Amino acid sequence: MELDDVQKRALKWPLILSLVGAGFAVTVILAGAWTRLMDAGLGCPDWPGCYGRLVVPPQGEALAHSPLIPLEPLKAWLEMIHRYMATGLGLLVLILVGFGLKLRRRAGYPWRLSLGILGLVILQGAFGAYTVTLKLWPQVVTLHLLGGLGVMLSLLWLHLRLRRVAFSTDEKKPPGAPRPAFWWWLAAFLLLIQIALGGWTSSNYAGVACQGFPTCNGQWWPEQDWYEGFNLLQQIGPNYLYGQLHAPARTAIHLAHRLGALMLGLSLLLLALRYWSLRSLRPMLLALLAIYFLQLTLGIANVLLALPLWLALMHTFGAILLVSTFTLSYWRMRTLADPSSPTNQITNKEWAHA
Repeated sequence: MELDDVQKRALKWPLILSLVGAGFAVTVILAGAWTRLMDAGLGCPDWPGCYGRLVVPPQGEALAHSPLIPLEPLKAWLEMIHRYMATGLGLLVLILVGFGLKLRRRAGYPWRLSLGILGLVILQGAFGAYTVTLKLWPQVVTLHLLGGLGVMLSLLWLHLRLRRVAFSTDEKKPPGAPRPAFWWWLAAFLLLIQIALGGWTSSNYAGVACQGFPTCNGQWWPEQDWYEGFNLLQQIGPNYLYGQLHAPARTAIHLAHRLGALMLGLSLLLLALRYWSLRSLRPMLLALLAIYFLQLTLGIANVLLALPLWLALMHTFGAILLVSTFTLSYWRMRTLADPSSPTNQITNKEWAHA
């Protein structure tokens, strides 16, 4: 049933806020990455304030608060700006939930998803706190990165769901509409693993563990310590800034990230080949492959150029683009056979060949 003007106006702000929230979450992730790359993750030794203040204090006050931790103003401000932005995102999600509270009984409204995003934002706040209190423990730093991407993708998915509610003429999914199968789930799993490996590589300062490409330190298979590299029970602290692992352990992490990139690329290529007969899906598949190869190029360039800050930040942005494009491709696949979708429809003949 088509919505009347009053119902469409009620959905207007949730639609806008979910899209703005997804975009703002990207900015927060990049701000967090820049903070990490500038070694400013401990720019403020406490949380949620900075040397006991909600703004970066003067040197004298900082020294009185933490005599053994000298204040570095630039790093402290980077850390606090990131926190301010994360707080703003949390407030935006709260407002979004407030709108959803009034619309939750509307058929098809993604109320549970809205609550789930709020819970994820709260969890992200906890990860942010533990990142500081546990002194950049890599397990928490990696989970913090995954959580940020999770918030961004959840807001994007919420926007897509809201668009479906706002613009659909039929709320029922047609019987027999194909669902994404094995290749989608395999690619999603490998993408998650690869993003986690990227976070693990960064949080363990293993980005420059291998010099050169395609070899690593002049060898195809140099000395590695996989046990220590992926020991999730390693001791906490006293401070993980610049890492604590020995060279073979960091080499294992770095090579795992390279191998993960190859496996992910193969899965995306197989996915594209499997669904290439669906002409309506081809643009998304091409975009997905193009962004993957861009991300691969950025990764190689980071190794060859010894991880310059701007290029490392671009690599993070490439990861965001990759997961976003994959999510949009997955959504496109789900809605192709849905007559209530505002997107172009796919024919039964095309499905038969898919």
